[in-house]
Amino acid sequence: MAIDATALSALQTAAGDGNWTRDPDVIAPRLLDWRRVFHGAAPLLLLPRHVDQVAAIVRAAAAHRVGLVPQGGNTGLVGGNIPPADGSCAILGLGRMNAIRAVDAAGLTMTVEAGAILQTVHEAAAAAGCAFPLSLGAKGSATIGGLVSTNAGGVQVLRHGTMRALVAGLEAVLPSGEVLHQLTGLAKDNSGYDIKQLLIGGEGTLGIVTAVALKLVPAPAHRAIAWVGVPAPAAALALLARLRRLSGGQVESFELLSDAGLQLVLQHLPGHRAPLATQHPWHVLVELAGPGSLDALLADGLAEALAAGEAGDATIAATLAQGLALWRIREELPEAERRDGVAVHHDIAVAVAAAPGFAMDAGAAIEAEFPGARVLAFGHLGDGNLHFNVRAPAADGPAFLAAHGKAITARVYDLVAAAGGSISAEHGIGVLKRAELARLGDPAKLAAIRAIKAALDPLGIMNPGKMV
Repeated sequence: MAIDATALSALQTAAGDGNWTRDPDVIAPRLLDWRRVFHGAAPLLLLPRHVDQVAAIVRAAAAHRVGLVPQGGNTGLVGGNIPPADGSCAILGLGRMNAIRAVDAAGLTMTVEAGAILQTVHEAAAAAGCAFPLSLGAKGSATIGGLVSTNAGGVQVLRHGTMRALVAGLEAVLPSGEVLHQLTGLAKDNSGYDIKQLLIGGEGTLGIVTAVALKLVPAPAHRAIAWVGVPAPAAALALLARLRRLSGGQVESFELLSDAGLQLVLQHLPGHRAPLATQHPWHVLVELAGPGSLDALLADGLAEALAAGEAGDATIAATLAQGLALWRIREELPEAERRDGVAVHHDIAVAVAAAPGFAMDAGAAIEAEFPGARVLAFGHLGDGNLHFNVRAPAADGPAFLAAHGKAITARVYDLVAAAGGSISAEHGIGVLKRAELARLGDPAKLAAIRAIKAALDPLGIMNPGKMV
């Protein structure tokens, strides 16, 4: 149902002059997701500048039964940030609320607004001699509010955890229009339910995150980065265990990708070159970080791995520029895959010990059951998160996906469920995975999710149609 004129006027008044637009050309880029799968419609874009305006907008939305779709950098991959196609919701853009409110280097916290860009947060932390230990390919556009709402992971979860572990405090507007004030970031607070944890990973269905107190770590004085060719994912996991043991837990990132993924980057994105002189079935990108020099330690660990057959060849970045070049291969793999052709994407997680076997066995099963399909598995091996993408044949990609795409996804998720894993590791549920969550999710957990949603958002105005 379209939003009536009275409701539109009330929302505009709540936002304040200059903080909204109905210009379709301005709204249009916000109606399409990054993968160009979901296309919505919205008559109004709200652009508040501070939390009081957000609270007023939510109260107006509740009074007129209008759904609000929060949006940050629009980098979501499951449709959770796109309004429904019927034009029944307004978009609440948080990009103007992007201030770095405070940096406490002594207490290792930073308070930022929801619209702050991740890269900006990294730079502000570095200026204070600290680091915010979460990074991902979209760091130049992803916002903190979106990362909190999806409980984002990225390449440092292995050592520091997801956003859930990195949020010390939270400010948010609840569906009632009340403001949740939990920004103090107390290390110990047993005064009842931790409401902020409901909002982390809630995908905007329980409230609008407006500011976050983030946990920082001391900036590492030294980093060591290497690219390693390995015979199989199991050998990669053995290498990870070896490096963790030798370094005393200083492995910061450990990324796995197949040779097919490396070849996609070399084929489609200029400026890259193969890190190793010889070809290997699988590759690992590893980074260590700590207070002391790590190059010798990494070299010793790789020498042991080569002798043990866990690696076939390796190179250690001699400069920061070389290390960044290695990282760009991994970060730009999704773009190279997109340029190559269409695929069905799955962001899944299994137990770390099961990840190597899943990458191999599930890949073989899908390719056997759907002739012509080409599995591309890559991701964060150390935390069990694989991006398990099924590429269509080059000759008839769109037709192949139209015929088999839904069946492929159902089969992949069945394999994940059989392995005791999760169909959503770090991208969220949104619209894309809502039906599969209902099919495969733990019934008791789903019942609790629905009960919490009904209790906190009885009018259903918070990001309607997402997750549940």
